[in-house]
Amino acid sequence: MTTLHPVPSRNDPLPVRTGPSLGAAAPWETEFPKDVWHARALGIAARSQVTVHFENITRPWLKQLAKRWARWRLTTGLTVESAVLGTKAVESFNAFLDTTRIPVTGTVDIDREVIEGFLAYLHTHTAGTTTHRIRIGQFNTFLLTMRRHGWVTDLPSTAQIYTEDYPKETVRQPRALSEHVMTQLENPENLAKMASPHHRLITLILIRCGLRISDTVALAQDCIIRDKDGAPYLRYLNHKMKREALVPIDEDLERAIAEHILYVNGAGSSGKRQLFAHDRVDVYGAGHLSPGSYSTALRRWVRDCHVTDENGSPAVVSPHRFRHTLGTRLINLDVPQEVVRRILDHDSHQMTAHYARLSDTTIRRHWEAARKVNASGSVVELDPDGPLAEAAWSKQRLGRATQALPNGYCGLPVQKTCPHANACLTCPMFITTADFLPQHREHRTQVVQIISAAEARGQQRLAEMNTRVLDNLDRIIQTLDNETQESPSHLQEEDKRAGR
Repeated sequence: MTTLHPVPSRNDPLPVRTGPSLGAAAPWETEFPKDVWHARALGIAARSQVTVHFENITRPWLKQLAKRWARWRLTTGLTVESAVLGTKAVESFNAFLDTTRIPVTGTVDIDREVIEGFLAYLHTHTAGTTTHRIRIGQFNTFLLTMRRHGWVTDLPSTAQIYTEDYPKETVRQPRALSEHVMTQLENPENLAKMASPHHRLITLILIRCGLRISDTVALAQDCIIRDKDGAPYLRYLNHKMKREALVPIDEDLERAIAEHILYVNGAGSSGKRQLFAHDRVDVYGAGHLSPGSYSTALRRWVRDCHVTDENGSPAVVSPHRFRHTLGTRLINLDVPQEVVRRILDHDSHQMTAHYARLSDTTIRRHWEAARKVNASGSVVELDPDGPLAEAAWSKQRLGRATQALPNGYCGLPVQKTCPHANACLTCPMFITTADFLPQHREHRTQVVQIISAAEARGQQRLAEMNTRVLDNLDRIIQTLDNETQESPSHLQEEDKRAGR
């Protein structure tokens, strides 16, 4: 059986696995009694958090169980972050016991009444936050693990947390950055102001590939592979899903990565495996830049470049928002949802569906707010709050996909056959908006030419048919022109306030 020996200095090489040696103390024997565990002393390369704290768990019997649970989780390959989340849940239970009058002297006293009291305590202190569900889930896992492994034999059967005990999960929409902000961030002049080559390339990868920051900083130098057609892909380890993933990249990013490898190996780090190798092994024992150091540099860069939102306020940018932005951009470009899911390496369609719903909501909001005009130039009123609002919007979306027109949309249900043999501009089901004013003006010019030619040739019937079209075009253009000359709509004001 192998053991991991502690590394006493942060400047020493990464810890390595060695066989047992006489007189060497096992890491767990020295670390387990402590109230603060250091990941490197245990031979664990942590990604963000490097310590697990137990000092706030004041009851000895509860602290011992919390330590046993944390040790078991770490030795099964779970991250230090997972152990910290679990310990925080037990710490919250300890804090609850300090406030309750129910006597709890050991696991024998943890029954359903105590559990319900703890749930009420969590609701009081964490309701409305993601921490609420996390604390409940982690403590439930703690109870299940103790019972499953037989660590205690006196835990009552009523010490259980049920599905209905969890608060309803809040569906959070993606927090994509607006194109106004992204234009500033992607400006080559601003990118050049980012002093560190590491930070510049990380930013490009986050924007174009949508990786999580923890996966990006851990990229290896052999991260580019090619398919049979020679197309490049970025290969990375998705730490959250614990699997390798691939994302297609363009030639510019491939070239930037190749140049960065030369920079890293030419800066005295030859032989390093990491793409973003640090000049020394950091506190995480990973040998590469930490996510925290990049996040700090990103905030400083955004501030120094005076990046603002649509209202002129300083933009709020974080590494993960680049991932949301890429997902939203792809959906808005009509990239199939399954393709987006694979690019972002989501485990399920649920998260990717958020981007699709966001895109559909944006399109619908603009459709409802825009002035809609029919073929006779009359304004078409649609009730967005009416009983058929959802069904009407579904019909519009289906109509856009199956009956797209160059100058408007068909309002006829797709199940029906169009009874009009003439142009859509003489069809009572035709609907258009100010988005198509340039097409209408161009069409009007063509119609005038047709009428003039028909009259010159004596084709009175043809001239009359097109005169009707011309009259409709004039009314449409006049009505839509009036809209564009009015003050900014409430929709534009909403966009400004929302930072879109």
